[in-house]
Amino acid sequence: MTLTTRLSVFFLAALAVVLVGFSAALYVLADSHLHRRLDERLEAAARTLASAAEVEPDGVEWEPAGRPLTLAPGAFGEQVHWAVTTDDGRMIDHSPQPGAEDLLTEADRAARAGRRTPRRLDHAAGAWWITQVRVEPDGPAPLPAANPRKHPALVLTVAVPLGPVHTTLRTLAAALAGLTLVVLAVALVAGRLVCRRALAPVARMAGAARSMGAADLSDRLPVPPAADELADLGLAFNGLLDRLGEAFERERRFAGEASHQLRTPLTGLIGQVEVALRRDRPADEYRRVLETVLAQAGRLRRVVEALLFLARSEADAGLPGLERVDLATWVPDRLRTWADHPRAGDTTFEPAGGPACARIHPDLFGELVDALVDNALKYSRPGTPVVVRAGRDAAGTWVEVEDHGPGVGADEVGQLFRPFFRSEAARRLGVSGSGLGLAVAARVATALGGTIAVASEPGKGSRFRVRLPGADGRAG
Repeated sequence: MTLTTRLSVFFLAALAVVLVGFSAALYVLADSHLHRRLDERLEAAARTLASAAEVEPDGVEWEPAGRPLTLAPGAFGEQVHWAVTTDDGRMIDHSPQPGAEDLLTEADRAARAGRRTPRRLDHAAGAWWITQVRVEPDGPAPLPAANPRKHPALVLTVAVPLGPVHTTLRTLAAALAGLTLVVLAVALVAGRLVCRRALAPVARMAGAARSMGAADLSDRLPVPPAADELADLGLAFNGLLDRLGEAFERERRFAGEASHQLRTPLTGLIGQVEVALRRDRPADEYRRVLETVLAQAGRLRRVVEALLFLARSEADAGLPGLERVDLATWVPDRLRTWADHPRAGDTTFEPAGGPACARIHPDLFGELVDALVDNALKYSRPGTPVVVRAGRDAAGTWVEVEDHGPGVGADEVGQLFRPFFRSEAARRLGVSGSGLGLAVAARVATALGGTIAVASEPGKGSRFRVRLPGADGRAG
């Protein structure tokens, strides 16, 4: 079942419930109103009949000749049937309609026997609506009347047929049923048209999504002009497609640059081996070639390891086995591994005072520190200091590496941590490198739940600061 059909069925069912409820309520109100009108009409007729009775202390005398009776037709043109009986059920007078005497006699007997409802009587001639009024002297119990026309009390019975009311109610029910069906049919047609028109942008989006392919990521979903939820949905999906397109483009550039970085050391390594194999050489030359091959292989290994680490997804970048260490003592120990470096004397550690505890993965964090120190030593002149610091403040634990190299421009700072990026100053100085060290450092910082930032000024140097959550879990 399509969404248009489901929405149409839902709203049609809701409208049907409303219409049926309204029709039922209107029918009940009409039925109550019509029967109330009958009651009013019968009460008026009973008062007219009662006015023809002469009430005296010694009895009640029926004198219709002295007081002419004028009973208007009912609300639906029906004639009012009436009868006057004594307490013992003896008929004194009745209306002239055919069958009125039998009808009203039966009504009186049924009322006395309790075989009918207070108002309704089902007779062979149909259903009737009946009212009875008792007329009796106002004073105490009357004395035996000397006049035979006087009675202790009179019972006035007034009735009208219910046929016209029932016909009116049936007509109303048929009209309400027909109107309900017409409204539901119109609502069904109009609702489907409205739903289809409202959901047309979704169909267009689905068609555009089906036509998209991996070869061309520039296509986007059509966004409806109205500022509604569907427009928000289209904009959200297009934003997602923009981010996916950027991610695919980064992956494409990464694959191309990675293949270039892998091809260069492999080409050099194969070239050295081919030259060495062209003819027999002394042992010293073979040793020199093997040392060159070893150096190229080492560079290749570092590039491969960096690429493998950068290729890990964010979900796989979580690092188990974190250890709580004091970076104020751990960082100086790590710097001692640089003792054999030609510029080991230029590298110093300056404690910021007090412990600087954090939870780290020692091996990977060591790679981060090595990458920052190696970057500082490569891009600063010999004899200029490279200062490493570690400390803690209200925001968390931090480690920073500062050099006095050429620095980078403000337009290049945002790209320093992108894989394979090398600044204009690095290319101008001819410093060798793959452009992966800072990218690996940034990935390690992220995996540890921290951040890395750089402050640099051309001609004066750069300062890289890594912030980590403290050992108590506060983010840096």
